[in-house]
Amino acid sequence: MIKNYFKIAVRNLVRHKGYMAINVGGLAVGIASCLLLFLVVNYELSYDKFQPQFKNIYRVVTQDKFSDGITYNAGIPVAALPALRVQYPNVLFGAINSNYGGQVTIFSPGDASANKKYIEQTGLFFCEPDVFKFLNYKWLSGNGAVLSEPNSAVFAKSTAEKYFGTWQDAVGKSILLDNKIPVKVSAIMEDVPSNSDFPFRILVSFETLKQNAAAYTFTDNWNSTSSNFQIFALLPSNLSPANFNQQLLAFSKEHYSGRTNSVKTNFLQPLSTLHFDKRFEIFGNHITSMSTLWTLSLIGILIIIMACINFINLATAQAVSRSKEVGIRKVLGSKRGQLFFQVMGETGLVVFISALLALGIAAICLPYIKHIASIEEKLVLLNPTTIIFLLVIGFIVTLFSGFYPSLMLSGFNPALALKNKISSAKVGGISLRRGLVVMQFAISQVLIIGTIVAITQMSFISHADLGFNKEAVLVLAGSSDSAVIARLPSFKEKLLQIPGVQNASYSSDVPSSDNTWGTNFGYDHQEGEKYEVTLKFADEDYFKTYDLKLLAGRIFGKSDTINEVLINETLAQKLETKNATAVIGKEIRLGASPWKKIVGVVKDFKTNSLRENVKPLLIGERNKYYSNTSIKIRTSDIPKTQAAIQSAWNQFFPEYAYSASFMDENIAKFYEQENHLSLLYKIFAGLAIFISCLGLYGLVSFMAVQRTKEIGVRKVLGASVGNIVYLFSREFTILIVVAFLIAAPVAYYMMSNWLSDFVYRVKLGAAVFLLAILISVIIAWVTVGYKAIRAAVANPVKSLRSE
Repeated sequence: MIKNYFKIAVRNLVRHKGYMAINVGGLAVGIASCLLLFLVVNYELSYDKFQPQFKNIYRVVTQDKFSDGITYNAGIPVAALPALRVQYPNVLFGAINSNYGGQVTIFSPGDASANKKYIEQTGLFFCEPDVFKFLNYKWLSGNGAVLSEPNSAVFAKSTAEKYFGTWQDAVGKSILLDNKIPVKVSAIMEDVPSNSDFPFRILVSFETLKQNAAAYTFTDNWNSTSSNFQIFALLPSNLSPANFNQQLLAFSKEHYSGRTNSVKTNFLQPLSTLHFDKRFEIFGNHITSMSTLWTLSLIGILIIIMACINFINLATAQAVSRSKEVGIRKVLGSKRGQLFFQVMGETGLVVFISALLALGIAAICLPYIKHIASIEEKLVLLNPTTIIFLLVIGFIVTLFSGFYPSLMLSGFNPALALKNKISSAKVGGISLRRGLVVMQFAISQVLIIGTIVAITQMSFISHADLGFNKEAVLVLAGSSDSAVIARLPSFKEKLLQIPGVQNASYSSDVPSSDNTWGTNFGYDHQEGEKYEVTLKFADEDYFKTYDLKLLAGRIFGKSDTINEVLINETLAQKLETKNATAVIGKEIRLGASPWKKIVGVVKDFKTNSLRENVKPLLIGERNKYYSNTSIKIRTSDIPKTQAAIQSAWNQFFPEYAYSASFMDENIAKFYEQENHLSLLYKIFAGLAIFISCLGLYGLVSFMAVQRTKEIGVRKVLGASVGNIVYLFSREFTILIVVAFLIAAPVAYYMMSNWLSDFVYRVKLGAAVFLLAILISVIIAWVTVGYKAIRAAVANPVKSLRSE
């Protein structure tokens, strides 16, 4: 019996090649899309789950509650580390301190000029050995205990090979860290998987940092909190995170009791949320919001539903052609259950063929999806997880696609079936097919609207007025070492002699970045303002280089230390609500430092990404913090100018590696994830439209065959080609409008939530929705029109010959 069912299924598929191609094509694209999105989402959810104690590892983070809001920091005061260990001896703590942009010098024996210099933008950390008591990695040589010794380091395998050729040759060698500290390579670890928020490449012992605290402005006190310094904890099994958070509340009250402008507390952040919590920074890694993963998952589900709708529509429409087969089988004794499982088996065969084709499509597309989603790890298409996923999807698709057609076909009345009394209008009901077409187009329009909004928002961001000129500004990453600071004036003179250089400036930070340096402050000899001020230190040419606009007062005079300051208009308006310019001439105090005179107010510029409001900002001079050189260059001959700048750098700072990037490229990196999501929207919205067009084409083709005689009669009675095309397209146009009425509020809700992540965003106006329905109508007309025109221009004599 099963063999007979299989033969009949194959014959039916071969007999109806066109419908089979549409069904298999739609399901294959749907399953492939679902599989690719599953791989991306599953990868993002897998971060650090390979750690054996994943569920018991936490980060101790900081919350600062001011009168006008709450700030969050992934870091904690350095002084908290010994205090935590004393007060909670049953908890294992480990500290990690980032050293972004650290330089590594590899010695060349006998020839210092041949020394190799590398900049490690991320991946270089000062680390305690206790960290490796709860974070587990494979060791190739030595182990984490070597970090208990000063001037000792651990290298990841690939980093060791990059610097020394082989990791075996690296063991025992010495490097120079930041041109200050000799460090010995004492251990080698296997590379950390890319699905980890701990991008360890070089780990230097924490004792080394302590012994060179002044060189890194590393302060062991309770007043300074930096996200560079982070503490992780392993809770014992008998201590719940909720219980320990209560203890940390008491700990915070004890150690931050002297604060008058805010309430500062520490609490635990589970390792499982590190990759998804946008409140906190994670060692330079990208943060993926859970809403993004839910969106991608939803897109996958919607696409597979659309493919199933295609199958149901075509199967019910085509059921008439199988009515005699069903009638004969019932007359010969087949039971409804047997017929039901026969049709379900045919559906399963189609789904199986589609799944095989889907694997091929996914294999071809996987490298491109990896690139779009910025996945470095090798993704294996066929592994136990994806096989289980495919089996589950195959079962669900077979059940969802085949259940109703099987139920409907097996329920045919044999007498009516054998007398050809069953019509397509009665099979499954036209209303059902209309409902499914509406659902399909509603899904398509939700994705189209989402794509339009994402593209519009990203275009708005790329062209938004940031309050400064980011074009043609080359930023050199340097060092704030005292030996470097002494050479800065001469270096600037050299730069300004280069024909392609317009301006040059030194600063602690560029105008807009991910960096945040905040402090408490007092104003007009009144202590304890109820919010923090963000700090940037820069020389007097900073404003000219970035074309920052002065609203009142003047720019501070040239100085090596901070005597005079400028503030932005946001801070000015907070300090003097009635007249912002009244701040000119008054004094401000940072922490416990001496009072400084406010000499100017600068127009607001975006200090962070457009997801955030402009923060209260103070700019002052302090050359000991100058680690960036910003160079405004002419665009006439950029390569030649860049070469001249690099030559000047090598002349003045031969011991430092040259590292340069353009400001506009750095800003673009803020929105890398959103741009990737926008591209994914485009791709999968296109696939959704393709699937809906396949189904629509199949339905129109079936209608054209079923209404051949009707069309012939209409043409004989004088109907034009336009009348016939209108007959076909009118119903689908109405269905699209109905689908739009469903899709519009759903899309509005979803995209409003997505846009809420941005403080500066586009408005969801009527134009977006009108464009979406216009696109849907045009696509439907093009799809329907081709088949409708062919039916309309057919000779009516052929269709009416037998009448």
